Amino acid sequence: MIKRLVITTGLAFGVLFGNATMAADIAAGKATWERLNCASCHGATGAKAISPTYPILAGQHADYIQHALTAYKRGAMGAPATANVRKNAIMGAFASQLSKQDMSNVAAWLASQPGPLLVRK
Repeated sequence: MIKRLVITTGLAFGVLFGNATMAADIAAGKATWERLNCASCHGATGAKAISPTYPILAGQHADYIQHALTAYKRGAMGAPATANVRKNAIMGAFASQLSKQDMSNVAAWLASQPGPLLVRK
């Protein structure tokens, strides 16, 4: 019983305090977006890409964007092709410059932008 309580308490602290260190900063996400000139392909807010083959990012789920950026970074690092690796020279070059916190910030900023993928309740 005590062992279960210790494990449960430890998990609760891990969830509460582990996520607090990775809290997204929307303003920093916008700054990173601008610094890397992501708008040159995806539009100023990610809502209108310059080509129909480029994804619309505004309003996309933040966890999806963060996962995609991580997969591009893995692809640029030469990781073997799996479901968690995306190989694209352009996106890989950009994603390889990002830390996990940068990815979280950019993802949060894009998720906060109005666009055709956003549905408010």
